[in-house]
Amino acid sequence: MGSTGAYRPEMPLIVQSDHTLLLEVDNPHFEAARDDLLSFAELVRSPEHVHTYRVTPLSLWNAASAGLGPDEVLAAMDRWGKFPTPDNVKTTVLDQARRFGKIELVAEGGDLLLTARDPLLLQEISRLRSMLPHILGPAGAGRLRIDPLARGYVKQALLRAGHPVLDRAGYRAGTAMDVDWRHPGRSGQPWEMRDYQRQAVDAWWGAGGPAGGSGVVVLPCGAGKTLVGIGALCRTRAQTLILCANVTSVHQWMREILERTTLEPDQLGEYTGAVKGIFPVTVATYQILTHRAGRRKDREAGDRDELVDFPHLSLFNQRDWGLIIYDEVHLLPAPVFRITAEIQARRRLGLTATLLREDGREEDVFALIGPKRHEVPWRVLEGQGWIATAVCHELRVDLPQDLRPAYSVAEGAGRFRLAAENPDKVPLVAELLEAHRNERVLVIGHYLNQLQHMSEELGLPLITGATPQAAREELFGQFRRGELRACIVSRVANFAIDLPEASVAIETSGLYGSRQEEAQRLGRILRPKEDGRPATFYALVTRDSVEQEYAHKRQLFLTEQGYRYLIRHAQRTDQPAAASNVVPLRRSEP
Repeated sequence: MGSTGAYRPEMPLIVQSDHTLLLEVDNPHFEAARDDLLSFAELVRSPEHVHTYRVTPLSLWNAASAGLGPDEVLAAMDRWGKFPTPDNVKTTVLDQARRFGKIELVAEGGDLLLTARDPLLLQEISRLRSMLPHILGPAGAGRLRIDPLARGYVKQALLRAGHPVLDRAGYRAGTAMDVDWRHPGRSGQPWEMRDYQRQAVDAWWGAGGPAGGSGVVVLPCGAGKTLVGIGALCRTRAQTLILCANVTSVHQWMREILERTTLEPDQLGEYTGAVKGIFPVTVATYQILTHRAGRRKDREAGDRDELVDFPHLSLFNQRDWGLIIYDEVHLLPAPVFRITAEIQARRRLGLTATLLREDGREEDVFALIGPKRHEVPWRVLEGQGWIATAVCHELRVDLPQDLRPAYSVAEGAGRFRLAAENPDKVPLVAELLEAHRNERVLVIGHYLNQLQHMSEELGLPLITGATPQAAREELFGQFRRGELRACIVSRVANFAIDLPEASVAIETSGLYGSRQEEAQRLGRILRPKEDGRPATFYALVTRDSVEQEYAHKRQLFLTEQGYRYLIRHAQRTDQPAAASNVVPLRRSEP
């Protein structure tokens, strides 16, 4: 189906000269074309009938690092295009994709060298202001000696200048550690790694050579990213530091490591607010690493506060780590970026369900953690039965009449919060709980006042960041055992809560237009169910409000993955139906 230069109306794709790609949803080739585009383009908008993608330098560099060359990218455009690919787009693809690998970092005789086959390119690099502090001098034709401590900063500076670096300087082995898989698990349960998990570890490791051992693996929530991390640990066979989003994640990692590897309990420990041990395998939180020792008044600057210290960042140098794993790498805080720039000689693995960062620092993930090494789309794993089939609903709720005057004069965050905390969401949650009375339900929200009110009205326990860890684990245990069929959870539900029995999530409010948060919340219910039932996700949104506009942005990433939201107007049961799209709620079978 290669491009012939003729108009092909049966194809779903239009490639435009501004580097945007328009993909028709209502086309029999949509899914196949979408899967191709995911490997080299970024989704920008996803309205009902036409999705808009954009080809960017970073998307092409990630594709190149995964082995997808410019010819394959152009072939995909030609394969699905209604019209021939514009010449300027072809030029961009060829130029940007071929930039990856033109510049390399290599180690030789104790020196860190920056090499380029093009002497003019090397001359250009040597004159960049951002590079001047890091260049120690020439090292022969086509080579510059670089400060070894500036390895990460060099990669950042060159990426921002449009020159991605292929880092082949290798890594320190770290302190060796005897670790392997345990089959069956410590509990006696048989288990095996899935094919895509093995492939992810192999892609990250490469051939074990200097270019392997750093990068990001992108897998859906519930697809077993923890096992990929443990696979990297067993492949590296060295002392390892694992960084997580919260204490619940820390404990989940520790349970999985003890269950599935030959490590003994005295070789594994946590470094958190409550316990600060340093072990051959240490699992820590981002929060403790970015805890500030204090602030001081800078006398010359008057009242300006100045950062004194992040004392726990010293954990990175407490042992000779052979591997550092960044769980939920899309949440990596700025201080951890800075320390990561200085420890480039250690192997690094980033794990995430999405490379989207709300702060726009995807380029820093590429430069400092490494390029995307492996990705499996959500719907692919759903089709293979590794994650549950999901049905997504957006239920639009009217704002009560008595709140409309306040909403009309509110601005910014105040207006959004009024819509998000719409009190008419509470009876709708009650209806949904009744509709799914035979399933395990998570009610998830952002605003604590709303969640506390809902907890009191519905008689359900509330779990927040302030809930003591022991109480939190007890409630989650009751949920897993079926003693508790529903609970209300704050933003702590966004990350690594292991509740495979949950099949329904009701989102009552969120963090503005956060796409990553929407993906994380859906991920809480995607573990396959023993009875094969689908997962059901509800987003409750105030109709004709700013919250409805943000809801569209939140859904963007999941739409890219192939999910569609069934949108309907949810009428209160004590009011007469006023619209034809009011649909009765599905009820569980008795």
